[in-house]
Amino acid sequence: MDFRDRHVVVTGGTGALGHAVVGGLIAAGAVCHVPYLAAAEAERFPLRDHAKVKLVAAIDLTDEAAVARLYDGVPDLWASIHLAGGFDMAAIGKTSKADFMKQIDLNLVTAFLSCRAAVNAMTRTGGGRIVNVAARPALEWRSGAGMAAYTASKAAVAALTAALAEEVVKSGILVNAVAPSTMDTPANRAAMPQADHTAWPKTEEVAATILFLASPDNKVTRGGVVPVYGRS
Repeated sequence: MDFRDRHVVVTGGTGALGHAVVGGLIAAGAVCHVPYLAAAEAERFPLRDHAKVKLVAAIDLTDEAAVARLYDGVPDLWASIHLAGGFDMAAIGKTSKADFMKQIDLNLVTAFLSCRAAVNAMTRTGGGRIVNVAARPALEWRSGAGMAAYTASKAAVAALTAALAEEVVKSGILVNAVAPSTMDTPANRAAMPQADHTAWPKTEEVAATILFLASPDNKVTRGGVVPVYGRS
């Protein structure tokens, strides 16, 4: 896949999956624009000093004006990859309205605002690619028992992806999502030490699917919510 000199926004790019996605993109020649909110995110990001990584400070992805500012600073946007989000596991009886709205903000609102800004930019430049991140419970609702707020927010991301893909295809924009199961990250291993970590998809493997969907090589796939479950 050739991303040579193509500009790509990666929200959530300083996280574990983000590191794998940004690493793959810059290896393929892309210039990556990576927003962050807290300084600690940038400080621990291993690729922060790479010449093809442009960190963008103080971007709250739930803030409409901040998201617009981020995308206004990207020349000739080719792809927008939305990894930012949050997780919460709690029975519904212990989930307040504030807890529910936090999941909506972190997962759905961030994706919606980033999609909207990306579409506006890509419409001006003749097309591009958008990739969102749903989750396994977004496709398999019963597996979301005990985390209904998270499941509902990610299911909404999947619906947003399919609807938007149909809306913007004639503008040359292909929109897709991936739906990972639990990924093999240090945080997930620490949270579930007894799980079979070998069955979990690796971040590099999930990143490879994202990179294809975001690449010029993807000429026909749109509206997909692609399961990336590994052997789990």
